Amino acid sequence: MKFTNQTMQEIFAELHQEIRSLQPGDVISFDVLDPDEGGRYAGEKIVIEEREYFYHGYKSWADLAQLLHCKMLTPHSSSYPFITLHFEKLQRDTFHTTDNEDKKEKYGTDSLFFNINKMEEPAFLYYYLQALNNVKVAEKNRILNLGINRGDEFLAIKAHLDDAVYKKINLVGIDHSQSAITYAKSLLPEENVELYAEDINALESLNLGSFDLIISIGTLQSPSINFKPFLMELVQNFLEKEQGAMILGFPNCRWIGGEMLYGAKAPNYAMSELSLLFNDVIFAKKYLQQHKFRVTLTGKEYIFLTATKITPKTNR
Repeated sequence: MKFTNQTMQEIFAELHQEIRSLQPGDVISFDVLDPDEGGRYAGEKIVIEEREYFYHGYKSWADLAQLLHCKMLTPHSSSYPFITLHFEKLQRDTFHTTDNEDKKEKYGTDSLFFNINKMEEPAFLYYYLQALNNVKVAEKNRILNLGINRGDEFLAIKAHLDDAVYKKINLVGIDHSQSAITYAKSLLPEENVELYAEDINALESLNLGSFDLIISIGTLQSPSINFKPFLMELVQNFLEKEQGAMILGFPNCRWIGGEMLYGAKAPNYAMSELSLLFNDVIFAKKYLQQHKFRVTLTGKEYIFLTATKITPKTNR
């Protein structure tokens, strides 16, 4: 296949038809105008040697691959002015549909989920670090992470801060999986870190006290958690009243074949459908604002809600 001045709508339809017949791991190749030949806007007309082409950058092609449930492989040179793109159909493996007999180990060290390292995804890392800066993590005394799993969020904090500042903070992490907690402890052996293999629905039984920062990435959307009353309990019983802050990460993606694909998947929908995501995000935003928090929403594949307490102005 060779695309010259076809619109993206035409390209999408043709590739979609071809890829539907492929098996996972199969590769489809096609020639397109080399993005390095010029152009700035998708669909911009370019004339080379009296022939018309429509420009598309590498990001457009990478986005198209994702939408077609493919991975874009390394492009290769072709006859001027083309390059050859290769789309590999993703494997179907995904932790979203796995059913572990031991429910506590659904996200344990032997699970597909455990292979995911969100901090190596720029679209996640950038907004997470931004959220840490927004809550002034270096000034916090006690941080609680609900659903810590392999410890990635705490490891990012450790790398983000000076060692002396990091060791002054008491970090507490909770996860249902004993194997994940054991693994996290091997990476976070410092005395200022406490990790527990517990059900976060039973927080009261742990007598943890209060925290000036609570982090939870994806965990509060688990089927076993009643999100709205659980969030209210967190704010009322575990968050410092004066200087408390929260970072909540809401997944707006699925992990398929090792790729982070944009778009939350709701039950009974074949397509990405964001109603449940927006419902939880807007509830959390309004509830926290009612309790005098300044709330910001950022992110893409994960929506980051960052809440910081509004300090009353004092009269001088």
